Amino acid sequence: MSKVKAIPDGMHSLTPHLVCRGAAVAIDFYARAFGAIDLFRLPGPDGRLIHACVRIGDSQLFLVDEMPEHGALSPQALKGTPVTLHLQVEDADAVFARAVQAGATVGMPLADMFWGDRYGQVVDPFGHHWSIATHVRDVRPDEMVAAMKAGG
Repeated sequence: MSKVKAIPDGMHSLTPHLVCRGAAVAIDFYARAFGAIDLFRLPGPDGRLIHACVRIGDSQLFLVDEMPEHGALSPQALKGTPVTLHLQVEDADAVFARAVQAGATVGMPLADMFWGDRYGQVVDPFGHHWSIATHVRDVRPDEMVAAMKAGG
């Protein structure tokens, strides 16, 4: 009898699972915007995706089509989201520009932040918020507090 891994290769302890109005189109957007690699799609009998998986960087992202009849509502149906997905990258400027070019809207322009990251936010065409950052300098917690109090 073979022993399966409790956490399969490529998985991390926490994996976001996004509900999208048009998950297949979202997968294509994430490929263009963030270099996502399409790993798996499971369409239901009606053609909607009941499960999909992509990899962005070293992490997986699950997706499902909006299915109100099962309580799966997208940010568009909910009129927003309180969640932001954080994407730590080698070149925030390049990824940010690529996301905007692919159809994301700027939520917060890129800037060098007091906590040591080059950081900005975009909203994807499906209503999900993404922060994009590159760590550019190490800052001690006490330095962060002082910089924040001084106005960033």
